Amino acid sequence: MTKPIKLFKGFLTVGAWTFLSRVFGFIRDVLFAAILGAGPVAEAFFIAFSLPNMFRRLFAEGAFNTAFVPIFSKKLDDRQSALDFAEEAFAALGSLLILLVLVAQFAMPLLVLAMASGFWGDERFDTAIILSRIAFPYILFISLASLLSGVLNSAGRFAAAAAAPILLNLSFIGALVAAAMSEWNAGLALSWATPIAGILQLSLVWYAARKIGFPIGIRVPRLTPDIKWLARLAIPAALAGGVVQINLLVGRQVASFFDGAVAWLSYADRLYQLPLGVVGIAIGVVLLPDLSRKLSSHDDHGSQYAFNRATEVALALSLPAAVAFAVIPVPIISVLFERGEFGSADTAATAAALAIYAIGLPAFVLQKVLQPLFFAREDTRTPFRYALVCMFVNAVAAIGLAFVLGFLGAAIGTTVASWMMVVLLWRGSRRMGNTVSADQRIKRVLPRIVIAAAAMGLVLWPLREFAISYFEDLGGRYMYLAFLVFVGAAIYFVLLTLLGAWRPGELLKVLKRH
Repeated sequence: MTKPIKLFKGFLTVGAWTFLSRVFGFIRDVLFAAILGAGPVAEAFFIAFSLPNMFRRLFAEGAFNTAFVPIFSKKLDDRQSALDFAEEAFAALGSLLILLVLVAQFAMPLLVLAMASGFWGDERFDTAIILSRIAFPYILFISLASLLSGVLNSAGRFAAAAAAPILLNLSFIGALVAAAMSEWNAGLALSWATPIAGILQLSLVWYAARKIGFPIGIRVPRLTPDIKWLARLAIPAALAGGVVQINLLVGRQVASFFDGAVAWLSYADRLYQLPLGVVGIAIGVVLLPDLSRKLSSHDDHGSQYAFNRATEVALALSLPAAVAFAVIPVPIISVLFERGEFGSADTAATAAALAIYAIGLPAFVLQKVLQPLFFAREDTRTPFRYALVCMFVNAVAAIGLAFVLGFLGAAIGTTVASWMMVVLLWRGSRRMGNTVSADQRIKRVLPRIVIAAAAMGLVLWPLREFAISYFEDLGGRYMYLAFLVFVGAAIYFVLLTLLGAWRPGELLKVLKRH
């Protein structure tokens, strides 16, 4: 099997499992919107769930894994050395997180206030504290699961780590169904389901790691030379992750002062996370260990190929999604969420946020392609400096525009900051030589992808007004959205084929080999 095909297979594996996870995530969100809508319990739970996720991205995915994966990848030639390092890292991260969970239980009112000070003085504040205390231990299990996912991804085994989030969505679906069929409080049911899902996810990836020869055991935490080096790399990454979380925090703070806005932004966030998850995370998960191995072996051609193909896949799939979210946000939100407690006013507000996030979607995905260039070189300081600049840009835009545009200022701040980060990462990557040089294929394909996505948007824009009256009596919003999606997808892929940007035969040959 050639290396390019292995890389492409990795993208497909992670993307397919992530897509399946997002499908279950949409089912979860549809139930969530119908049962809780954008009311106070919904907003309280969104804050409760975002707390452990914020710290997870800070400690595990944002810092620990970006430092852990390059070091672990380079140790794979000596399996026992790699296993020892993984167990040392597991013990260090676990002990740190246990301490964090204990401290957070006592400091939860302050944490909720830091997340959503607009809740102060109403029922959302007390509810958020209760739900957060129940849900917060999730950080321990999911962060350790993230570390084990790094072990699996570095070894070229992507399926279990990519499938693990499905267990979270299934747990939430089960909790919502049980709450709807009984007298249970839906917020409490979701909060208890959160740490249970974390235990299930950790169990899955631990078993998968054990099957490939990495039975991670429990050790007494020790400050070994490898752990010192890991900490030296992780601290700048943690600071950079902290800046990213401050950006998110600014958005939540702005939204918390507008009733329903925390929920509206969360529902819009869930939608643009679909292509971001399928494309961006798939590329980031596969690209980082692959680049680390190629750079350590001085394979400049392989590094350049991996970067260019990742960029190509990222833009080919994220650009049409961004155009669709920007042009037809109302039909999308209406079909997915407008039922039960989620009304037409909620649809309009969420659709406005989604259209703004859509402008930043290609930037969110490109960050997943550009950041591994730095992390694979064990450079976590440069992204931190860039993140500081973006934090300032986000805060100024979100807070300043909130006085004029309300909660939408938070979405605009996030979008502007995301493009600023791409510009800074791209400029910083220019000193990396041939790795980031555009090859002939991407020079040929990229303009054609842009043309196809733009043409799709130009057709959907007038069609959305014309088609709604036609489908009103045939099936309402469901038939209307299905028609728009079919037409948009057909136009995009037909144009890609006619312009020579996408050759179905090439993809079929790759798939047949697996």
